[in-house]
Amino acid sequence: MISLVVAGKALWVLFIVAWYLLRRPFDRRARRAKLTVDRRKGADTIRLAISLIGLGVIPAVYVATGQLRIASYTPSPILLALGVLTGLVALALFRLTHKALGQMWSVSLQLKQDHKLITTGIYKRLRHPMYSAFWLMALTQALLLPNYIAGLSGLAGFGFLFFLRIGAEERMMEEAFGEDYRRYRASTWRVLPFVY
Repeated sequence: MISLVVAGKALWVLFIVAWYLLRRPFDRRARRAKLTVDRRKGADTIRLAISLIGLGVIPAVYVATGQLRIASYTPSPILLALGVLTGLVALALFRLTHKALGQMWSVSLQLKQDHKLITTGIYKRLRHPMYSAFWLMALTQALLLPNYIAGLSGLAGFGFLFFLRIGAEERMMEEAFGEDYRRYRASTWRVLPFVY
């Protein structure tokens, strides 16, 4: 019988591959659009790199090599099941956000030519559902990988990106869309309905 550790690692890999496959066609289309604002240089590149280390590099090293065993703990079938559930919700939310944004989507702090403020679909209640999906994927990683370092590195890495970027992103949107964005911001939650 397959061990819970191996199952968790395999599921994590499957979710990462699915995540990549969902994003790929949107990324290719979005790269073709001309930019009017590009704030990716400098600090945002560093934030993205730290997030990638936590959500990709550290767990990949753990999954591929078994390194970091010293920080491992006994896996739980309940945590594994919760990891599958949060992973599926993360993928669904990730897909909905990309579909709603279309070419307006960007991996960084960028605005496209003729950029539109998206306020429908999943964006009707949440201003940043893409970040919600990333939080859920980081939680999925923590639930699937029974290792305090590899499991929790996604929450730490993405948390670093999120908390240092969210203010800058909202200021950029307010500069671009003015009163429309202020009204939208007043009627929506950032990432978690009824909480934040």
